[in-house]
Amino acid sequence: MRARVFLSSLLLASAVAAAPAVKRQCSAPVPSSSSTVVPTTSTEAPIPTETSSAPETSTTVDPGSTSAPEPSESTSAPTSTSTSTDPEPTESPPPSGGGGGATPALAKHALFGKTINLLLLQDVSDDWDVINLSFGEPDTPTSGNIQFELCPVAECPNVESEADFVAAIDAKVAKGKLVQLSIGGEKGQVRLETEAARDKFIESVSAICDRYHLTGLDVDFEGQSISLDAGDNDFTAPTTPVIVNLIAALKALKAKYPHFTLTMAPETFFVQLGATFYGSGDFGGQDPRAGSFLPVIHAMRDDLTILHTQNYNSGPINGLDGKAWVMGSSDFHVAMADLLLKGFNVGGKADKPFPPLRPDQVGIGAPSSQGAGNGFLEPTDVQAAVDCLTKGSSCGEYKPSATYPDMRGVMTWSINWDNFFDNAFSKSLGPYLHSS
Repeated sequence: MRARVFLSSLLLASAVAAAPAVKRQCSAPVPSSSSTVVPTTSTEAPIPTETSSAPETSTTVDPGSTSAPEPSESTSAPTSTSTSTDPEPTESPPPSGGGGGATPALAKHALFGKTINLLLLQDVSDDWDVINLSFGEPDTPTSGNIQFELCPVAECPNVESEADFVAAIDAKVAKGKLVQLSIGGEKGQVRLETEAARDKFIESVSAICDRYHLTGLDVDFEGQSISLDAGDNDFTAPTTPVIVNLIAALKALKAKYPHFTLTMAPETFFVQLGATFYGSGDFGGQDPRAGSFLPVIHAMRDDLTILHTQNYNSGPINGLDGKAWVMGSSDFHVAMADLLLKGFNVGGKADKPFPPLRPDQVGIGAPSSQGAGNGFLEPTDVQAAVDCLTKGSSCGEYKPSATYPDMRGVMTWSINWDNFFDNAFSKSLGPYLHSS
């Protein structure tokens, strides 16, 4: 989907705007009466440290909530046991993703949104280019058995039948939209600690994608799902089982479904913070989740469609200019994207360069309303960030290293929150992105 003098500002590890449980609430979201407080820009990012309690990652992502929460503190990760990297898929790959036919081409500048199925899929605006069904969650954190269910009729009397839901997906795909399974979220902890969990992940995700005719996969691992074991300090050759097994599972799914799109929506703590702190550090004591998504991104970069980090519910993160930037401004979006577009030294070490992604592989993640998460910006301010990155215009204090006309677009949590506010976010961002 935090600032503690690094207890409070950088353990945003669980800062996330992401996920109701498998059974979703059926009530409409209530607008928050409080405004998001935006701190001033600081000059350095605090050091992330380990904590010992489990994360209470309550963020305003459920449309039943009334205000945007403060990200809570997170924890050290449990130890894993298996290091094998070779997946063993048993089925031959079909010619296209999910049984729904060939995957449509993605728009040059696209709008990505996550939705829970309180909103009928047929009613999702066509301004959305990519619709991420949120969320696929495991039955237990370490089983790898991902499940996705429609809202039960007892809770959601107007829910679509499965046949209507699949027909709505097919109709969206026929219009050139992508409909993906988003896995994880705030509450969906996924730790692939063993080969058995890895294989179950491949099997269960394949079954969901085939059943619902999905076109791709969105990886939204948060909280305790990803962390680095002590001594695992080379992002190009990770040894931590939960990371090794995730990479192997994603590679197996891409081999099985060659046309699948693959998107990722990690929190800034797991990605951009890695430019300053990586894992537990040379001497221990740092939070082992810092930068821990970097090995996954790097291993999958040839198959990655887009990385759109959650630039919300975040603590301060250092930009390439050495300043710590805070959420809630277009500068933060630009600084976070610039790290991915220019590349950076992992952990600040010159001998650990993280190569830049292609511009078309990079997007920015923003909440669609104040109720959806901390760091909300008006759509015009999000547009200013995109203009700064793609055209070099409308920049604020932070100036990107270059202009990137092909930068892909914007992801938001969530379509449901946007719908509650009369689609103000998508009505503004969709036409803007599609015309640029």
